Amino acid sequence: MPINIAVFASGAGSNFINLFNKIASNNLNGSIVLLVSNNPNSGAVKFAKNNDICIKIINKFRYKDKTTINKEYKSSLKENKINLILLAGFMKKIPVDLIKIYRNKILNIHPSLLPDYGGKGFFGMNVHHAVFNANEKISGATVHYVNKDYDRGPILIQKKVEIQNCKGPNEIAKKVLEIEHEIFPKAVQIFLNKM
Repeated sequence: MPINIAVFASGAGSNFINLFNKIASNNLNGSIVLLVSNNPNSGAVKFAKNNDICIKIINKFRYKDKTTINKEYKSSLKENKINLILLAGFMKKIPVDLIKIYRNKILNIHPSLLPDYGGKGFFGMNVHHAVFNANEKISGATVHYVNKDYDRGPILIQKKVEIQNCKGPNEIAKKVLEIEHEIFPKAVQIFLNKM
């Protein structure tokens, strides 16, 4: 059975692009058939357009209420026969009913060593600023299963990186992103091997 993957991304899409390239080079099983984004101008959307990947824009400007938004998520995933959802810098909370439907089939990449620097408000550069301001010597990235609580699902894989020589949050972000690009494909392959 082919494994159809949906990636949810809001920004530049570097993890999405990295995963796509791993699949294209046969280093990862599965097929990314759908990109879901809340940001029609994102780098992820531009990449998907250039690579003939189906795109679904779901945001409050197109759909006014949560019920309609939830229906759009479900219908897009069903229509594309999605087996696995990957959150790669998606800046919206996943609806609980979608989490129930795709129980243990939604993975998120987070730019810290969870449970530290996780939860509501801890995303992107917010995480790296907090890590820098706390004078941490080590940071890293985590891939975890998604549940109803932000960044609290079971951890699939983590990797540490030393950051004591970083001069600011931007340097931390760069080091952590390298780790994200390394472990997200590994986590996806671990998941796929279990199917």
